[in-house]
Amino acid sequence: MSNSRIDYLREKAMHLPLSPGVYIMKNKKGEVIYIGKANALKNRVSQYFGIQNMQTLKVFRMVENVYDFEYILTDSEFEALVLECSLIKQYKPKYNILLKDDKGYSFIEITNEPWRKLKAVYRRENEESTYLGPYMSHFVVKQSLDAALKIFKLPQCGKTFPYKSQRPCLNFHMNQCAAPCTGNMKKVDYDAAVNEAIKFLKGSTKEYLKEQETLMEKYSKNYEFEKAAEIRDRVNAIKKLTEKQKVITKGAETKDVFSLARDEDEICFNVLRFFDGILAVSGNYFTELDKTLENTRAEILKCFYTEHDDIPRTIVIDGECDDHKLIEQWLTERLSKKVQIIVPKRGQNLELVSMSKDNAYNAFATKKRYSKADSAVIELGEFLALKSPPQFIESYDISHTAGADTVGGMVVFKNGVPCKSEYRRFIVKNTTPGDDVGAMREVLTRRFNHYVKEKEEGKLNGFARPPELILMDGGMAQVGVAKEVLKKFNLDIPVFGMIKDGNHKTRAITVDGNEISIHAKRRVFTLVSSIQEEVHRYTIGYHHKRRLKNAKKSELTDIPGIGPKKSEILWKEFKTLEAIKRADMDTLMNVKGISARDAMNIRSHFNM
Repeated sequence: MSNSRIDYLREKAMHLPLSPGVYIMKNKKGEVIYIGKANALKNRVSQYFGIQNMQTLKVFRMVENVYDFEYILTDSEFEALVLECSLIKQYKPKYNILLKDDKGYSFIEITNEPWRKLKAVYRRENEESTYLGPYMSHFVVKQSLDAALKIFKLPQCGKTFPYKSQRPCLNFHMNQCAAPCTGNMKKVDYDAAVNEAIKFLKGSTKEYLKEQETLMEKYSKNYEFEKAAEIRDRVNAIKKLTEKQKVITKGAETKDVFSLARDEDEICFNVLRFFDGILAVSGNYFTELDKTLENTRAEILKCFYTEHDDIPRTIVIDGECDDHKLIEQWLTERLSKKVQIIVPKRGQNLELVSMSKDNAYNAFATKKRYSKADSAVIELGEFLALKSPPQFIESYDISHTAGADTVGGMVVFKNGVPCKSEYRRFIVKNTTPGDDVGAMREVLTRRFNHYVKEKEEGKLNGFARPPELILMDGGMAQVGVAKEVLKKFNLDIPVFGMIKDGNHKTRAITVDGNEISIHAKRRVFTLVSSIQEEVHRYTIGYHHKRRLKNAKKSELTDIPGIGPKKSEILWKEFKTLEAIKRADMDTLMNVKGISARDAMNIRSHFNM
């Protein structure tokens, strides 16, 4: 830690009260670089200036730049959360999670002029204008605004009103503009249309349609048929423009779905926004891990809804988050309706989380030019709670026939792809036939004996390079013996088992006596399945080869006078059993170590 004021900061933190409040970190220039809240200020702030190796890289860098800090006491932790969000929005501190997406924001501008106009823009540049947003997709903003202008018959041209024109444009004849340029539309009617368009853009299409249909019915009952017809045309226009949109969720729900993808300390989070069951927006944002994943989720939610006023009543997230109930309370007060934050365990919401997570990993792949295999490795590392994505994965299997010709196989995947030059085969020699666990113990012991030897020789690859993850083909017995061997060599390598179902297909991963289903994690399932299939193919293939070779050798040793030694001599000379069968007496006797009697017995055995 290069911060020369760390002792001063630690001492100051230790004198803070054990009360809820907000703390404000500043750099040497007095600029606000981080804002946080705490239920007990002393406990929370002192953690920053304690043991540095327990902090994430982001927090470590922030602490290096802290010159001093201030704090504000509040009456409750909830008040602290509200104040924290307000201050973050005001100062936008460097080390708080700020929404940096992969495209940029869009807004709908409402100009401040007598005849107001609605525009799709990328920045809030005009201080006199009012803005809706920010929105994550400029395409969706443009599409929604175009629809609103047509539905409410507002001008799409660049004319400034009042503007006198003898002839209206084509949009008027297509019934998509009321043509205020001709003077036929009163200012009060124009303002009413703009207000309705704003109301439509800010709200739910479903709720707006329901409200308009109620109003249409009211006008009809009051015999105000002209007004009723106007609303009917508006309702029909909205339905026509939205009928082609795909409904994704059941029940026409409005909800936001969040999920995180992690690559070491870098985070990409995706949000899918559904309006009336229709997927309207998908956005990806990049940030850094903030203390823990649970804390990062909390910071993301606070930051996102500080920037976005359109809060749904249901928010779905991919894991637990800190301050869950406080954030629900904050959002409920802002919306004036009950807001729920849920972590799904099953059903459609879990499917939506999986869809969101796929988008997050695809965004990582695009940003860093990862392959699909790289993305799968990153997701596997996160799924198994590893410190970092495992670049090298080793997998082991045992194969034999009724205890005979037992062999072990080791396959290596590098960055999610088979690295065949690193594959190794083992002939099991010192284990009781049929003892799979003992055979695995022998294989792993020999593998890591090679590791010790080659490391001492200064080698870097092959056996000298330890894996970052071991996947055993089997359950807890195989995982247990692997951990036993690793402990013997004083190695700390994560070990998991791969379990198959009744059809010999990968079903789950096992650890500490528990099974973890991987079917919902598409990339993880594909990678783990391919590793299990590959180690099985490689090991059983070697076993079949050994078994065939030994079977052929045993056929020769059935010949009188031909023992294992002479059988080996014949195999080395002729290579195949067919060549031995075809050899005549002279050819056989020319082999060193084979006598005339041996040659005669060989010929007689094969009825030649």
